[in-house]
Amino acid sequence: MALKLLWPPPPSPSSSALSRPNSFFFSSTFVSSPTPVSRTLDHLFQRRSKKQGLRRRPVSACLKVEQQQGAATATNQWGKVSAVLFDMDGVLCNSEEPSRMAAVDVFAEMGVQVTVDDFVPFTGTGKRFLIIAKNMSINVHAFHVLGEINFLGGVANAKGVDGFDPEAAKKRFFEIYLDKYAKPESGIGFPGALELVTQCKSKGLKVAVASSADRIKVNANLAAAGLPISMFDAIVSADAFENLKPAPDIFLAASRILDVPPSECLVIEDALAGVQAAQAANMRCIAVTTTMSEEAMKNAGPSLIRSQIGSVSLEDILSGGSDSYNEKMQQPQVLQFSVQKSEAVVTDRMQNSPILNEEIAISDKVSSTGGLQGSRREIIRYGSLGIALSCLYFAVSNWKAMQYASPKAIWNVLFGVNSPSFEKGESAGTPRFSRVQQFVKYISDLEARGSTTTVPEFPSKLDWLNTAPLQFRRDLKGKVVLLDFWTYCCINCMHVLPDLEFLERKYKDMPFTVVGVHSAKFDNEKDLEAIRNAVLRYNISHPVVNDGEMYLWRELGINSWPTFAIVGPNGKLLAQVAGEGHRQDLDDLVEAALLYYGKKKILDKTPIPLNLEKNRDQRFYNSPLKFPGKLAIDVLNNRLFISDSNHNRIVITDLDGNFILQVGSTGEEGLRDGSFETAAFNRPQGLAYNPKKNLLYVADTENHALRSVETSN
Repeated sequence: MALKLLWPPPPSPSSSALSRPNSFFFSSTFVSSPTPVSRTLDHLFQRRSKKQGLRRRPVSACLKVEQQQGAATATNQWGKVSAVLFDMDGVLCNSEEPSRMAAVDVFAEMGVQVTVDDFVPFTGTGKRFLIIAKNMSINVHAFHVLGEINFLGGVANAKGVDGFDPEAAKKRFFEIYLDKYAKPESGIGFPGALELVTQCKSKGLKVAVASSADRIKVNANLAAAGLPISMFDAIVSADAFENLKPAPDIFLAASRILDVPPSECLVIEDALAGVQAAQAANMRCIAVTTTMSEEAMKNAGPSLIRSQIGSVSLEDILSGGSDSYNEKMQQPQVLQFSVQKSEAVVTDRMQNSPILNEEIAISDKVSSTGGLQGSRREIIRYGSLGIALSCLYFAVSNWKAMQYASPKAIWNVLFGVNSPSFEKGESAGTPRFSRVQQFVKYISDLEARGSTTTVPEFPSKLDWLNTAPLQFRRDLKGKVVLLDFWTYCCINCMHVLPDLEFLERKYKDMPFTVVGVHSAKFDNEKDLEAIRNAVLRYNISHPVVNDGEMYLWRELGINSWPTFAIVGPNGKLLAQVAGEGHRQDLDDLVEAALLYYGKKKILDKTPIPLNLEKNRDQRFYNSPLKFPGKLAIDVLNNRLFISDSNHNRIVITDLDGNFILQVGSTGEEGLRDGSFETAAFNRPQGLAYNPKKNLLYVADTENHALRSVETSN
């Protein structure tokens, strides 16, 4: 009996330390998402004297026409770009050095002494290993994954390692690399990578990762760099290709997946093999010098050379950058002469034109739009009426959403709410210590201004779970509090629960606590028993208050689920953060608050007394199951399979319910293959039994994985 992972999940904090699967059945991922459209208002009107206003209009028009002509010329020479293909190692992720260090560890376990420099010649290539494989009598057609084997096999050949097993070496490489060097959110992303990908998508360009690395490494590196896989329209890795870079196969496959001609694709690469592959695919290429020198890159002949991805601009991608078209440098001189001459001519004509002066006098009285005439006062009056009617129509047609609105929420939307800037995080190149110090300064400035909002007390009649009723000026005084505004029917609220659990574990013995403020979106969500079941199902162990009338929601101007509000030990609101993906921001803010108020000596480490619902519910003591999810039946062998979701196991009984055995005996969350005793799940749900193969398929929900269980014995 054994259990095997069929579909690998993306790396996550909960599973990074567990053993990895040996086989993978996919090589590319497609993620289609709506492309955001951004429009800017590039003309602002300034009130000056009428004569000045009329003088400048022809000059502005002249400038715009000349600028547009210059931009159009550059774009035409560069050609259309519809998709950007990013290499991973050395471009998006600063992972070349960690990869080599992991490889050094692999050879050290074999008793072979190597250095990181020994692996440089074999980075990002495929053809060279095919020759090496023949010399070492390795059958490269016996496996489908060449990416990391190229990397390790080249050095093994150079060092004369006898009996080198490429599959075993690759497996051990991934175990070391994932557990030691590429943990999720470890900050290996290059500064500017996330911003450039976001800019490309906002401009309507398709984006893809096209890497010579194996898919498991691509997933791990993107997670470690803080780059969500969902950002990319395609992920193309080495798993499905025999010929890697400098062969163009990977880039051509990405072109086909994106449905974009190769001539409209642009590649960003850091290796000579990658530049050569782009040229072979008839694609333009921007080379970055993170791995090779600029002189070495010039010999390969890329379209542009930049120091790293943070130096690549959207202009470089769309028009080839300013250094590709030196004639642009002459344009400002021509424009300056044109402006001076045009302004002089217009000024002279206006001063001697009685007709224009007469039109200026009339313009105050009459405005004309599309053949309709009226005074400016009438236009303003009817325009205001139209806006008012539009607002009324919006309020009536969206009456349900308006129930959640408040004057404070509208104020927050229009004028913002107290929150530091999250633009520059650790992933953007700012060290975490420096970022925490920035937040400390932000809190200091906030306290110095004295304009901070005081968080109102919880109404006395609210129901609480996991604890007795709490008050800011009594139980929570002296503690940094994170308020989580959530509702149990919101999937986004469920997604942030691991972030809250992470913060609770990290600051367990500190004067910090999380309080869940359940703010129901629908009337049926106000039911206390339904909220209690959600607390039990998702194993929520922090205090939760049922704010059914959304009192605190309105007082703080919250307008979306989930929203986090950080409250200082004096009851002052420090910041509000809305949405998913803010674990690092919240972590840095909490640490900054503890540092700042710790120096003020106003923190109280007395723990809040908890009375967890899971310890009070007798159903858990009377039943061997905890939130079982799905069933599967094996009629022929008189077996019933039960996914005991919150016990993280699969229970097998006979059809009368008599226990036979279980898969996953520890009950701990995890992602681990092996025997029935050592295997681990994370809230398994769906089950399907194949009687022909005697296999049980398990949807390992929180691991985002599909597992198979051999039940023949």
